[in-house]
Amino acid sequence: MIHSLLIANRGEIARRIIRTARRMGVRTVAVYSTADAASPHVREADAAIEIGPPPARASYLSIDNILLAAQKAGVDAVHPGYGFLSENADFAEAVIAAGHIWVGPLPDAIRAMGQKDTAKRLMQAAGVPTTPGYLGEDQTEAGLARQAAAIGWPVLIKAVAGGGGKGMRRVVAQEEFNAALASAKREAAAAFGDDRVFLEKYIERPRHIEVQVFGDRQGNFVHLFERDCSIQRRYQKVIEEAPATGMDAATRRRICEAALEAARAVHYEGAGTVEFIADARQGLDADHIWFMEMNTRLQVEHPVTEAITGLDLVEWQLRVASSEPLPLRQEEIKLSGWAMEARLYAENPATGFLPSTGALRHFRMPPEVRVDAGVEEGGEVSSFYDPMIAKLVASGPTRTAAAACLADACSQVEVWPVKTNAAFLARILTDPDFVAGNIDTSFIDNRRDRLIPSAEPSEQVVEAAAGARLARGWNPQEPWRALGGFRLNAPTHLHVSLQNGERCYQVEQTSRLAASLPARDFGTAIVVFSGGNAYPFTDPTLLAEAVSTASTGRISSPMPGRIIALRVKTGDQVAKGQPLVILEAMKIEHTLQAPFPGAVTAVSTREGEQVSEGVVLVQLDRKE
Repeated sequence: MIHSLLIANRGEIARRIIRTARRMGVRTVAVYSTADAASPHVREADAAIEIGPPPARASYLSIDNILLAAQKAGVDAVHPGYGFLSENADFAEAVIAAGHIWVGPLPDAIRAMGQKDTAKRLMQAAGVPTTPGYLGEDQTEAGLARQAAAIGWPVLIKAVAGGGGKGMRRVVAQEEFNAALASAKREAAAAFGDDRVFLEKYIERPRHIEVQVFGDRQGNFVHLFERDCSIQRRYQKVIEEAPATGMDAATRRRICEAALEAARAVHYEGAGTVEFIADARQGLDADHIWFMEMNTRLQVEHPVTEAITGLDLVEWQLRVASSEPLPLRQEEIKLSGWAMEARLYAENPATGFLPSTGALRHFRMPPEVRVDAGVEEGGEVSSFYDPMIAKLVASGPTRTAAAACLADACSQVEVWPVKTNAAFLARILTDPDFVAGNIDTSFIDNRRDRLIPSAEPSEQVVEAAAGARLARGWNPQEPWRALGGFRLNAPTHLHVSLQNGERCYQVEQTSRLAASLPARDFGTAIVVFSGGNAYPFTDPTLLAEAVSTASTGRISSPMPGRIIALRVKTGDQVAKGQPLVILEAMKIEHTLQAPFPGAVTAVSTREGEQVSEGVVLVQLDRKE
């Protein structure tokens, strides 16, 4: 058995591998960029080694830096996780050449499946059904256009070296083909250094079905059943489940056997995923399911397979890499229940899913489900890496039960001030079509308007914010200011002014006030969490109060925000009430004024800077 393991990855997958390795008594070594020095995976490993600056190419994608770390740590083996270098055959060869065990398939298998056209030819030779298309050598515009017309519209242009939707274009008519081809080739060249493409018949109602397979060095192969990954956005998986809804026993046997044939064709070792595309217009039918590609690594969505089989896939990886045979025979692997995984991203659905970065002042995940998170409260979401911050995994005896459990979990997510897609996930999981199993890869695109939550707070949310404001009390020194979720008997006819975004709310409390939604206080901000959304409210009274109490001359940021204007510089003389800094927070401009006449002795911020609550921005000396 492997005794020491370097994990050439970061975030939640590094933490996931560490958990299993620790249980097995395997020493772990983490690697990290300077941006990740305080990350949880660094702290949780037995040892950690810095491998470079934040850009991935200078750290997590640097083969030389990772091999130096492995040599320095004296490890037996290297586990690549997923992403980064996990499907890089050159990296696998370099690890093996350096005398380490590679936790993954042989480099030849990685290469064979890394080139999509080569992989399809191998599958055709092995008798695995493949999507109709063109795999020829002619890469000319005219030649590819002729082949596309022969296949029949619509067609899919795909990068030979592609993955993750890069270099992929759907073309519905002849006149659109040349422009789409040029765009796909440019994107493929930029992403993979290879602009070659191939063509496939576009499936009108596609479902993405994949089969988890394992092989060992003794020539044994098993499958661990299928997963459905049809809920996608821009070819990126959002929600995965196992097993696939609508899959009957006969179809399952045929697709799983096809996956095993694919693994045998490349003498596969370790964990791999064979991906298929299904034409779901008439349900799942083995005659309308075709090989798409093989991922030669552990998948992000492997926890749903673990949930329905009761197996630890990372443990199996380590045992196979240690030359042990597969722990179970095919007939010993049982499918039980249903599982679903939702990918929690630091992004804002309301702004076209733009990434959201920054400090995690508040980060609470639901306790009822499995949470694989790469971050924790007090940490930071970096702009350098993938915005997925956690995976939530729920299981149950039926699909309905698993979906309901996961939807409830997503609704309980509390993250601030970083934005997440939690409410978006909850809406997908409770959508009538999803619950009914009416899904395909265009599910999100066809329902975008009803899946993206409104930014407007409900009446219940506004009342919860008002109740939290009252619970804080009118005296800023009272301990009630720190209250979150609560129940309060309030005096009648209390009036509360609140602002959310550009809208102001005047709330009259004329009877007993009772709030059921969690409300948290962050300086002068009250944030109400509801359905996976975070609704921030400010109180002009409290903001003025925070500024006016700056009697020491330390002008601090009353909340997280961005400096949009500096009105003074060091050495300036200012009068009481003179504007010093304009801070933009929660879509509102807040002007911080001088609490007394004096001289500016220090300015510790700059225009455009993102600042946290409590950061000193300007220092004043009182003028006598």
